[in-house]
Amino acid sequence: MTVSRALAFICLIAALHGLFFIWYQRPDWNTQWSDQVGYRRLGLVLATTGKFTRFPDTVQFTPEVIRTPAYPMFVALVYRMFGVHQIAVALAQTVLFVAICLIVFALARDVTDSEPFALAAAAATALFSPIPYFAALVMTEVWTTMLFTVSTYLAVRAVIDQPPRTTQARFFPAIAVNSAVRFALLGVALGMTALSRPVFALFPFALAAVGVIVLPRVRPRAQSRARWGVMLAAFAITMLPWFAYNYLAVGRITLSPAGGVGRGLWEGSWQAVWSGRLQNELTHLADEVDDRVALDARVRAVAEREGEPAGPMLDYVHQWQAIRRMWDAPTDGSARAAARVEADREYRRVGLQNIRHQSFAHLAKRLARGAFVLWAGEIPFRYSTIDRLPPVVIYACWTIQAVLMCLAVAGLAALVRSGRVAAALILAAPLVYVTVVHLPLLTEARQSLPVQPVVLLLAAIATIDLTRHSLPREPQVHELEHL
Repeated sequence: MTVSRALAFICLIAALHGLFFIWYQRPDWNTQWSDQVGYRRLGLVLATTGKFTRFPDTVQFTPEVIRTPAYPMFVALVYRMFGVHQIAVALAQTVLFVAICLIVFALARDVTDSEPFALAAAAATALFSPIPYFAALVMTEVWTTMLFTVSTYLAVRAVIDQPPRTTQARFFPAIAVNSAVRFALLGVALGMTALSRPVFALFPFALAAVGVIVLPRVRPRAQSRARWGVMLAAFAITMLPWFAYNYLAVGRITLSPAGGVGRGLWEGSWQAVWSGRLQNELTHLADEVDDRVALDARVRAVAEREGEPAGPMLDYVHQWQAIRRMWDAPTDGSARAAARVEADREYRRVGLQNIRHQSFAHLAKRLARGAFVLWAGEIPFRYSTIDRLPPVVIYACWTIQAVLMCLAVAGLAALVRSGRVAAALILAAPLVYVTVVHLPLLTEARQSLPVQPVVLLLAAIATIDLTRHSLPREPQVHELEHL
């Protein structure tokens, strides 16, 4: 089978995988994943009025203080072209999933100089269920994954500074030879990623630090600091309109006025105190029982059933209710936006207070569990059925992802052994960044999803390297003169 036919077959598998999850997730479309509500609303208002707000009819403009604009713009475009239907967004995101597989092929081809390795990486991506799982939902995960995979591809191309291969060029137009243009495109792609998921706002600076400090020590012909400055300048220009929007709307230069680290810090301060199911039960009690006396009685009953002290459980539900009331109480759009900014500050204050009272042993336990959840905790089953899954199924999902992560580390080692140290550093950067940024906060498996194509690429490299033949050494002919 030719490379083109093999890649077409992989794309077909990815498309069918996406269609399966559209069918599978459909019963949960309107009952689970409350984040979908906000994205649907923002997409609808953008599509019909051109305004980035959930309340277009208010006399005073009500800014959006939680979501960033890139993904709602994508949803709005789909709505304008195909109508306001979730199936249209799900199908469009399935196309994005196929595109991710193609980009992974191109990325792996550049990194390894081997078509078998590149096909294996694309196939692993096509078979990785968590990506099409989220493609069926109106949520930012797949869109952000596509943008971050493009960014990684551009970063590798900028660093190794080589022309696209013949096979790859059939699917991707050649990027301009001028390396400054490649770095500028990288900055724009990273800006769009940050405007989709604000947690990536600092990644360009982390990547530039790798390029300026580390790469020159392992690659004498590494690009100059000026090239990385071009990337950061392009990133800043891409972000500028959004910063201006927030400054004019709420008087702050910020990525997301009420979408800061406050809530994540507070929720993270409670992570690993109990099992996920027990904490979820307590959260539902705090949400459903308004009467404080009745709530306390229910919580004490749960504590007695579990053989746990009631005090921390009571603290948790009381904190949850107090801050959530700040968040939800205002009904006026402008008042609610202001209240959510204030609530995020309160989340941060209480979260830091909780952390100060925690033992070192608990903090170590929380970080260990957080790292595992971040990289191996995805369960690609309908949210409405997860609690009924047999434990062996959940353990199997965790084991597969843990093995993939271990293989990814082995893949980085294989790249280093083959002389591809620069590419290994670029591919390791997102893994380290996502871990460092998320561990102090509440960790969820989907937070690492944008980086999973890199994990799968590295795991594919390690699998072939360990079972068939070693990764070929980097050909010296690909070292180009500095432009």
